[in-house]
Amino acid sequence: MNSNTRTLLVLLTGVTLGISLAIGQGVFADKSAEKSTDKNAAKMADKLGLPLEELRSFTEVFARIKKDYVEEVTDKKLLENAIRGMLSGLDPHSSYLDAEHFKELQVGTTGEFGGLGIEVGMEDGFVKVISPIDDTPAMHAGVKAGDLVIRLDEKPVKGLTLHQAVKIMRGKVGTDILLTIIREGEERPLKITITRDIIKVKSVRARTLDGGFGYVRISQFQSRTGENLAEAIEDLKKENDGKLKGMVLDLRNNPGGVLNAAVDVSDAFLDKGLIVYTKGRIADSAMKFNATPRRLLDGAPLVVLVNGGSASASEIVAGALQDHKRAVILGTQTFGKGSVQTILPLNEKTALKLTTARYFTPSGRSIQAEGITPDIVLEPVKVTKLEGLSERVKEADLSGHLENGNGKKKVEEKKKEKPELSLAQRDYQLYQALNILKGLEILKGR
Repeated sequence: MNSNTRTLLVLLTGVTLGISLAIGQGVFADKSAEKSTDKNAAKMADKLGLPLEELRSFTEVFARIKKDYVEEVTDKKLLENAIRGMLSGLDPHSSYLDAEHFKELQVGTTGEFGGLGIEVGMEDGFVKVISPIDDTPAMHAGVKAGDLVIRLDEKPVKGLTLHQAVKIMRGKVGTDILLTIIREGEERPLKITITRDIIKVKSVRARTLDGGFGYVRISQFQSRTGENLAEAIEDLKKENDGKLKGMVLDLRNNPGGVLNAAVDVSDAFLDKGLIVYTKGRIADSAMKFNATPRRLLDGAPLVVLVNGGSASASEIVAGALQDHKRAVILGTQTFGKGSVQTILPLNEKTALKLTTARYFTPSGRSIQAEGITPDIVLEPVKVTKLEGLSERVKEADLSGHLENGNGKKKVEEKKKEKPELSLAQRDYQLYQALNILKGLEILKGR
């Protein structure tokens, strides 16, 4: 915060408190002094660009509350609420961080915290699930991206701030909370009980899919996500004779995280060119990030999976790889969170979280409220076998059928076990991503 801004804030606070105390205590100057003060105040306001009339309205409301509200309210509480109101009226991501909020923000970046394991925001006064975090109580309980939470235990969410709702969801490890959820496609609200636990976020998971094709899942972008991705790819190479034929990068339900981590992940697959840039009103908000020569996949084909829970840093990666035609983006439209928040400390205990810029993809597309449209739009579907086709009568089932003459004894019927679900049945989008990689590999060999 520069010196001019500090001066303005100090003057604004001084004028506000001065007028409020004067009105609150019933101290009024005579007419001539009042006119002189008004003129001086007008000159000062004009010089600083302050909206004097609006400040007068503010101080009048402040004084009325101090004098007439049903209960006594401290100046500190009124002013903090006024600051919160100023910021909440800007956009959903700007906010005032008091001592408790500021501390929680700092703790939240460590990758380990207590709670349910969901990334949330506010929509129409309700808590909206942006995405459940991998391998957490919320995901295991069946919470999905897009769910609207309308009750926490027996307490209605309507009327609560996001911080108040999050505070209720957090609690002692091992205790239960009942979420009442409205989900698109469901006729009635769902009731889901979740047991609170310590949330340890492992941002990168990897495995071999099939015949030399790798799969990497990034659940959040943390400070070491870029390093963890490089390690995961090297491990996959070792499992597959030193080379991968192709890879699926899964960013579904990834709510974002650290900007530098998104740049590192994009850089892992790009040799050169712009990854992302930001623009705002102040000089410090203009940033550009470029790729460096790194070929972790040695040019092998790449498919990126996204959905409505893919936000912020996830959209930066998908947008960069799409613009550079480095990957096929598959899935559904992403969340559309393309703004940059800067933490501006006011003192050692409090700060402002202020939206200061927008993200833009290399081609100049704004992600904000738009998101990334996949190259191949594919909704998640459930694949099931057609009943009856697998139960057709065969020759061997006919009474008195001839033996085959090969000297093989009739195989005794084994107890039917529940068959393992195929990849298409478990995750149709991933199944199709793998098919695309196989197709690209075939074309590459021709």
